Amino acid sequence: MFKSSGGERVMEIVNNILLLLITVTMLFPFLYIFSVSFSSISDVLNSDFLLWPKDWVTDAYTYILGSDQFIRSLWVTVYVTVVGTFVNLVFTSTMAYSLTRNIIGQRLILFLVLFTLLFSAGMIPTYIIVKETGLLNSLWALIIPVAISPFNLIIMTQFFKGIPEELTEAAVIDGANDIQIFSKIILPLSKPALAAFGLFYAVGHWNSYFSGVLYLNDPAKWPIQVILRQIVIVNEPNAALGGHAAMVEALPPPETVQMAAILLATLPILIVYPFLQKHFAKGVMLGSVKG
Repeated sequence: MFKSSGGERVMEIVNNILLLLITVTMLFPFLYIFSVSFSSISDVLNSDFLLWPKDWVTDAYTYILGSDQFIRSLWVTVYVTVVGTFVNLVFTSTMAYSLTRNIIGQRLILFLVLFTLLFSAGMIPTYIIVKETGLLNSLWALIIPVAISPFNLIIMTQFFKGIPEELTEAAVIDGANDIQIFSKIILPLSKPALAAFGLFYAVGHWNSYFSGVLYLNDPAKWPIQVILRQIVIVNEPNAALGGHAAMVEALPPPETVQMAAILLATLPILIVYPFLQKHFAKGVMLGSVKG
């Protein structure tokens, strides 16, 4: 049985202490947000650091969840995240697989991909393209312009190149075409990569707010992050929630409304992560170990 040396045990203790400190640092903001969202305004004003609610008050959640604007924005974000991630994975995986085959102009296509990775077109040209293609004030304006990430495309191409060529050659001998090879051999072997990139794309769509501000004029189509910006940064919770204050007897304190909105906007993506964690841990190691 392998016994660790004294230096290794010291290093392990130091690593554990550092990981514990990092964990506490990461969890502290969530604990503070959780505590303030369930506290009364007197507890918030009389406490320097509120790490646990003294009296549980749910007025902020009742107020927010009673708003049609907030619920509609939540569904818009779920739609953009699910559809956008599906589009991202379809476009990225099919193009990555095409770049692993001997196609005409492969070097030129790779050069163009690397060029867009280093030099972005910028906000104004992108806005003009979205406007001229008729995507302005459409939810597709949040999906189509970011359909393929050049960085993720290059990583997925390298992952596909790591799949043994003998598998595709055997499939070609059996009479399979490229679509059958891609769908029945490449994709089943690429679940860790698809899960990792799917999570990256999904988190990007869920946290995106600038595209909503730039391309969407109709408040009914705003994603949840735009509503969250109006509540927290602009500090207009009633206006962001569609004048909901007139429909309730007592308006909750703005501080608790802000914290409750942050927690409700963050919770769904946190719930999804544990279901992808197993594949995600394998996916982030893509290309790190060479046999």
